[in-house]
Amino acid sequence: MSLNRELISRGFTDLDKSSRFLAAAELRDISEDRLFAGLAHAANPDLALQSLVRLLAVHPALGELVRGEAADSEALFRLLGASEALAEFLMRHPEHSDVVRVRTSAEPGTVEAASLRSSLLESVGANAGDSNPVAAKTGEEAYRALRTRYRRHLTELAIRDLSAASPTDFLPLVGQELADLAAAALEAALAVTRAELAETYPAADIAAVRLAVIGMGKCGAGELNYISDVDVIYVIEADELGEDTAVRIGTGLASGISRAVTSAGREPGLWEVDANLRPEGKDGPLVRTLDSHLKYYARWAQTWEFQALLKARPIAGDPDLGAKYSAAVSDLVWTSSERDGFVESVQAMRRRVTENIPAHEVNRQIKLGAGGLRDVEFTVQLLQLVHGKVDESLRTRSTTSAISALSSAGYIGRRDAQEFDQSYRFLRVLEHRIQLVQMRRTHLMPEDEPSLKALAKSSASSLLENRPTAAALSEQWQQTKRLVRRLHESIFYRPLLNAAANLSADEVRLTPEAARARLAALGYVDPRGALRHIEALTSGISRRSALQRQLLPVLLDWLADGVDPDAGLLGFRRLSESLGETHWYLGMLRDSKAAAERLCHILSSSRFITDLLEVSPESTKWLGSDKELMPLPFEAQWQEIQSKMSRHPAPNEAMRLIRLIRRREILRIAIADSSGLLRQEEVGPALADADRAAVLGALNVAEAEVHAGEQALTDVVVVAMGRQGGREITYGSDADVMYVHRPRDGADPAAAQTQAERIVGQLRQLLQQPCTPPILAERVLEVDADLRPEGKQGPMVRSLESFREYYRRWSLVWESQALLRALPIAGDDGLAADFRRLIDPVRYEREVNDGDLREVRRLKARMESERLPRGADPSRHLKLGRGGLSDVEWLIQLLQLQHAREIPALRTTSSMEAMDAVEAHGLLPDDDVATLRSSWRLASRVRAANTVWGGKQSDLLPSSRRDLEAVARWCGYGPGKGTQLEEDYLRLTRRSRAIFERYFYGYGE
Repeated sequence: MSLNRELISRGFTDLDKSSRFLAAAELRDISEDRLFAGLAHAANPDLALQSLVRLLAVHPALGELVRGEAADSEALFRLLGASEALAEFLMRHPEHSDVVRVRTSAEPGTVEAASLRSSLLESVGANAGDSNPVAAKTGEEAYRALRTRYRRHLTELAIRDLSAASPTDFLPLVGQELADLAAAALEAALAVTRAELAETYPAADIAAVRLAVIGMGKCGAGELNYISDVDVIYVIEADELGEDTAVRIGTGLASGISRAVTSAGREPGLWEVDANLRPEGKDGPLVRTLDSHLKYYARWAQTWEFQALLKARPIAGDPDLGAKYSAAVSDLVWTSSERDGFVESVQAMRRRVTENIPAHEVNRQIKLGAGGLRDVEFTVQLLQLVHGKVDESLRTRSTTSAISALSSAGYIGRRDAQEFDQSYRFLRVLEHRIQLVQMRRTHLMPEDEPSLKALAKSSASSLLENRPTAAALSEQWQQTKRLVRRLHESIFYRPLLNAAANLSADEVRLTPEAARARLAALGYVDPRGALRHIEALTSGISRRSALQRQLLPVLLDWLADGVDPDAGLLGFRRLSESLGETHWYLGMLRDSKAAAERLCHILSSSRFITDLLEVSPESTKWLGSDKELMPLPFEAQWQEIQSKMSRHPAPNEAMRLIRLIRRREILRIAIADSSGLLRQEEVGPALADADRAAVLGALNVAEAEVHAGEQALTDVVVVAMGRQGGREITYGSDADVMYVHRPRDGADPAAAQTQAERIVGQLRQLLQQPCTPPILAERVLEVDADLRPEGKQGPMVRSLESFREYYRRWSLVWESQALLRALPIAGDDGLAADFRRLIDPVRYEREVNDGDLREVRRLKARMESERLPRGADPSRHLKLGRGGLSDVEWLIQLLQLQHAREIPALRTTSSMEAMDAVEAHGLLPDDDVATLRSSWRLASRVRAANTVWGGKQSDLLPSSRRDLEAVARWCGYGPGKGTQLEEDYLRLTRRSRAIFERYFYGYGE
């Protein structure tokens, strides 16, 4: 067999490099059989071979080990094939190579914490029996001795770990020993620092300062990684010293610990000592007395800080003080679920599971990705916090012991607990093995084939003779991720179903109180009501109930992600009851994850859409198809309306069908909007098309009804004004309009005017009067004609010639401004074109003189003083407030009046298109236009969100935190970002107002 084939058969992948190393002089006296027998134990034989040659170069005596019995060198090859970093440690310190001269055991033991503490203290010349050990060594000498001894013990542990028959069974012991080893290193570092501080402070004063190091996170829980930051909190007491002196000495001790462990040196630092979980974080003092800690926790601490204390454990320093600290904070931890903000804190914890993962890492994350370690840890910790308040058996720190406790107490089913525990252990073993290679903090699965093969071998049983394949490992990982996600849902929600309806013989039996506590922790404000809904949905033996029992664990999770899960669950119950046994509904929820998730998002985030879905539940079918959710163009809606009118000639019947089509299309647009299928600039035109189709249908019905009893004397056109004319409306917007008519040839003008008034009156009535049967949840299209010539004092409808004469003789500048957004939307096409030709000179060619400018400014100032609702905060009013919609639109419209004669691009009814033209032609600086555009867009979006969230129109930025959160999410902000929306809006509108005042009123010119 050729050498390359031999290497391939033995698991090598870098054939050229390994061939060169096999020829190294250091291997001259080692037989090939002995060498390959040893390398068979190596997870990565390429790496093991290279490290062996380098190690033999500095410590040739190890060659005897390789040449001896295979069992004698197994520890060496397992280590070299799994960790280049620890191999390099032995190269730096060949005097410690005796650690590999051990016989491995498939059932390895552990080293006691006390033994590790004694060893690390001895390495720096301190006496482990002293109450305040002081090192004999200081400075670089002490740091090197401490770090070297630490890495020796780490290497010993790695060998035992890599030799285990079941790495997952051994995992909890590894995590505990790593935590104990870290604690021993901190104890030795403290002893070194006491010696170093003696140059600055009297030894008696240093001895008087009792300092306890509290381990947090994985170190506190006794489940540390091979390489990880060690989270700590420092507590001091010094009864015999003044507090200032004690704090200075305590700070020196804490800083010295970090320096001894982390600073650069001949022997590299071990890991970061992170004290950012202390009160006030980075901004707080490094050390505090116990009393200071408790005062902070009583007055200022946030809920997440108590959750972090779930893992707190004294690990170094004064044991009595550490015990006092633990006892004092215990009650705070286990009552944290009763605190205000607990639900928000839980939701923030949930978001941190997958938040901020770079896109290129999402599919490689062992820790943070879906189905990763954080999913397990979040689930377990939240269940502990919810139920540990009354059940002290759950008050344990490590994840594996907590899973066992939750199962024993009946909060998790035995099978689920077993699968959850095994999944967690498997993921942690992968994490450990990946970190071991270079001793670097990483939680990413490798992508290359050689690394995956090495990982498969190192994480498998030491008794396994064949090398597992990379594909097999990848498949096991993917299966584990899917299992963890399923278990998260099953563990969390399925017991709630049992509590609600006694549905199964599963051993998980939550009491009603425990079930309500769990629902409350997830954000359900009315847990009793939620349990009633769950019972109603799942009780019985029908197919629907059976499927709901399968679906609800997942749906409850998605509903809990919304702002109002209670409303979401109620809406889901009503929708499910109205659709009954409809086959497509249940099938869609079962088979389409996207549709079910969309539905939960909508039901828990939008009263507006929920109300519409409840009265038209068949529209739920759209959720499973992006194509079905795309808005129908105006032409398609008008074609459908014409078909309805032809088959239903009765005016009231036809009009009811037209208004039902409008309601349907508004719902379709809102769902598409909530699902992220429409851009903001697409929503307004889509809604305007729905209104236009309804108005055109109403006009045709009104004309047909009037003409049924008399000859047709005139043609009528409906002209949209304001935001309707700009096609920039939102949900529930009114329709500002004007009406124009033109008598037909030979018709009496007075009779034609009377007929036009009857048609317009009938149109308004058809659009606004109640229908029989009523159209439930309809947003009636309110028609407002106040922008017509002479306002409310003028005739409701004018002839084209009357408009012409009025604009020639009496037109005021405000009417030219109003016409900037005039757009014919229904009626005779020829009359519509003639009307546009009539008004274009009035709105686009008017010479704006100083008097006109003063009048526009006067009108705007009057609007601000008179139309803003009494008591409204100007900084929060979206339309009339500081820097709001009105400010932006009036400034842009003034520029249109002044410059549309020379700049055709300004001849548009759209505010956004007009802003683009203003920017393109340099009428305002680009930065100012960008600010105005952002302010206008955000105010428009918030206005829409107010309606969608609460089901009612509001022109105010919400003040309620809950409402603000809901509005922020609709505006594209992530969960928990309501305050950021508020800050962005107030900042943008403040800047927008300054720009408005500068160019509209001329302030600052």
